[in-house]
Amino acid sequence: LYRGAYLLKDFYIDKRDSSSLKRYPFIASRNIDLSVEWKSLLHGRLVGELEFTDAFLQFTKDKVEPAQVVKDTNDFRKILDGFMPLEINRFEIFKGRIIYIDSTSYPNLNMHMDNAHVLAQNLSSVRDTSLLPASVNAEADLYKGKLNFKMLLDPLADAPTFDMNTQLTNTYLPE
Repeated sequence: LYRGAYLLKDFYIDKRDSSSLKRYPFIASRNIDLSVEWKSLLHGRLVGELEFTDAFLQFTKDKVEPAQVVKDTNDFRKILDGFMPLEINRFEIFKGRIIYIDSTSYPNLNMHMDNAHVLAQNLSSVRDTSLLPASVNAEADLYKGKLNFKMLLDPLADAPTFDMNTQLTNTYLPE
């Protein structure tokens, strides 16, 4: 109570394929720490922060007939609002794993980013210091190499407004 936080343990959301009815992992985290970002109170804003430990996110692209597609009626933002009533100003992911699987390509694509660390700050523009006040910095292991990602953005802009730089080094290209 003294830090205005709570912890979700062993959180996961599976997705269900609408045609085969099989369940697949979509998002998971060993711990999700939801708390008040205290340093923003010094700037007169009550906002929150999220920290994910051992996070997992899997995107898939499957072959499907248009008639088989069922519209997803869930809005992830509404689900998140139920967990965290404050605007999110900062989030951090420790030891993350991001997977993208495309079974429509030949050969099939199965891309894993491991040991991901992501830090996003000033997402609610608590400190509106520039044209692009928010930042996202990330790094991950990809195909035995290192991916570095840096982005400055204005998350409150009507049109996408950002500056992004990405670097991939020492990657094993045959994979």
